Amino acid sequence: MNDWIARIGGRLEDGARVVFDTPEPARRALEGPVMSPLVHLGILDVVGDGAERFLQGQTSAQLSLVDGEFAPLGCFCTPKGRVLANVQLWRVAPNHYRLLTHHELVTSLAEHLAKFAPFYRVELTPRDDLALIGLFGHEAPAVAEALLDVEPPGAWRQVEREALQVVGHPGPVARMLLCLPTADVEATWSRLAAQVTPVDSATWRLHDIQAGLVWLDASQRDSYLPQMINWEALGGISFKKGCYTGQEVVARAHFRGQVKKRLMRAQLEGEQLPEPGSAVLDAADKRLGEVLGAELDAYGQAEILAVMSTREPTEPLSVAGQKLKLLKLPYPLERLDPEQLAEKH
Repeated sequence: MNDWIARIGGRLEDGARVVFDTPEPARRALEGPVMSPLVHLGILDVVGDGAERFLQGQTSAQLSLVDGEFAPLGCFCTPKGRVLANVQLWRVAPNHYRLLTHHELVTSLAEHLAKFAPFYRVELTPRDDLALIGLFGHEAPAVAEALLDVEPPGAWRQVEREALQVVGHPGPVARMLLCLPTADVEATWSRLAAQVTPVDSATWRLHDIQAGLVWLDASQRDSYLPQMINWEALGGISFKKGCYTGQEVVARAHFRGQVKKRLMRAQLEGEQLPEPGSAVLDAADKRLGEVLGAELDAYGQAEILAVMSTREPTEPLSVAGQKLKLLKLPYPLERLDPEQLAEKH
């Protein structure tokens, strides 16, 4: 299903990383428009007359807001409030919703939801026939308008033209995720290549880190409350909707201030990328948390996202023998209601 990557000059490594021969890819994204295949992400479609009611009872998102223009975050939880998959949702058509999540979680999410789907007469379909491309960097919105004939969407918005959907993501530069049939992807890539530089998919992941946005993978499933990955600060939890699986625990943790761990952004003094799950240690080698993701920045230093204790740490902090410096998140650690976010057109 990813055969097209080789035909556009990319190499697939470690199953989910796409590499090109473009030098200094992270720096290129700061200078001009770039693009990369995003095979680490995947799509699950939910289709049927009861799709909205079905998802309303399963996810933290407020489905009435998912209207074809607003494409918010959400998550699916266990009854104990732990995240099984964090997602972005958008509406393709009436009774047809699309869920973006880490590619490792598409199958497990489908299997989890399949237990309830027959009661709502909905079908769950992993979409291996769709390709995802990240288009980002300076002038990326102008490129989208000129070459794709779409109005570039802002963060958590969507636009579409025929079979192409474009959803906006936050970041240090303008970012758009293109979702299109694999049958169309090579022609679209070729059209963009006239003005856009191909870069490694690690560059898109770096911008996720800099945006304070993590996509949990299979090893991190069923491990964290949504607030531990800052999902309510990103507008990914509606506290105004009715019941959904895990809602009671999520709401109680919020209103009683019981969240003792948070997603934090940091830089390491070194170029060694720690593995997900690597411990964050304080000066006494006491574990404060663990790394969820890491990539090299434009200066060759590792930037990470880690879930860490909110208590004041005893410095210096380190990960895998490298000194850690906490960086500021690009958003405040406070509740952002999706209802409020949906109004910001």
